[in-house]
Amino acid sequence: MPDNDTLVALSLFAFVGAFTPGPNNLMVLASGTAFGFSRTVPHILGVTFGFAVMLLAFGIGLGRFFQAYPALHETLRLAGAAYLLYFAWRIARAGDPGAAPAAQRPLTFLEAALFQWVNVKALTLAVGVVAAFTRVGGNLARELAAIVSIFSIATVLTLVTWCGFGLAIRRLFASPRALRLVNGSLALMLAFSVVLLFV
Repeated sequence: MPDNDTLVALSLFAFVGAFTPGPNNLMVLASGTAFGFSRTVPHILGVTFGFAVMLLAFGIGLGRFFQAYPALHETLRLAGAAYLLYFAWRIARAGDPGAAPAAQRPLTFLEAALFQWVNVKALTLAVGVVAAFTRVGGNLARELAAIVSIFSIATVLTLVTWCGFGLAIRRLFASPRALRLVNGSLALMLAFSVVLLFV
């Protein structure tokens, strides 16, 4: 197990990295606003599980694969941008009674878990934390266990908080018209985050 100073630094890194705005947080905020807490729980758990698997994968050497094939990273980046635009469309349509069923449901556990592999912020964070908090000659299993445990706690707490922001927005703007306007605004913010990925 890493020493106490390392655990404190890792915890700070995890909570700051998890809480700062990014695709997962904006998507959970929008999902909380559009669908409520209980329907967003699978999304929250899927993000947490998917990111934990990604951390383990990078810990056992997947990062070297991306370094050897940079075109794969760019392909994932483009796929992530396309998926964010699709999800923004779903959020914008969530308040529309005539919308297709796919546009009226939150992400499933599996969709949220798989999204981590095209989420540029998640990929960057995973590479950074594994590089910073594992040591050559250290006990990799213990180091990865600490990283995954702390990041999983940080991810759940952060996403529940962002979902709570969404619930507050939902209560403040309770009328269907106001909720449609809020969903449209959140969809635009999510779409704008795609633009920022390429600036």
